[in-house]
Amino acid sequence: MSRPSARNRRSDAQRSRASILDAALRTLGADPDAGVETIATTAGVTRQTVYAHFPSRGELLAAVLDRITEEAVAAMDAAALDDGPAAEALVRLIEAGRRTSGRYPALLRKITSLPASPDDDQRRHSPVAERLERVIRRGKETGEFDDRLPTGWLVAVTVKLGHASGEEVDSGRMSADEAADALHTSLLRVFGATS
Repeated sequence: MSRPSARNRRSDAQRSRASILDAALRTLGADPDAGVETIATTAGVTRQTVYAHFPSRGELLAAVLDRITEEAVAAMDAAALDDGPAAEALVRLIEAGRRTSGRYPALLRKITSLPASPDDDQRRHSPVAERLERVIRRGKETGEFDDRLPTGWLVAVTVKLGHASGEEVDSGRMSADEAADALHTSLLRVFGATS
């Protein structure tokens, strides 16, 4: 019997890693404090296999956050950001992100409370920031958005207000719908939207 090729081993490792991440999302989404043993069982692998891919729980949680970010970015890309008025595209982008994060509220509260390096935080926000920047620039070019504030500032404000919106919901001070409405209204005012 011949030994598996390097390509087959890499393919198996990729499938194993994906299975672990899928299981981690399901398990941690239901119980953010679930242990590695529970995640391994859900994935159908051993604890050692989980640790072979993710040497620490922190690295596993970071990979889970990256996976959620990928889901959010895919939802944003599906939201037709280049179609229609920029203000409407901005709301679609925000809603795509909100729907994705809304699937994992307890897990995201847990993960985002953990320390992250500025480089990791910037890398994680970069794909979202790029899409925001594209919509903002389009709105400025069409005259829908006030062009006096720098685009980078508007991206930063959008991210911070998005986090504030989530915090209001998490604290129970606002419902998800109230926070979404306040976020949309605030952003459109900050942007000086004409429509």
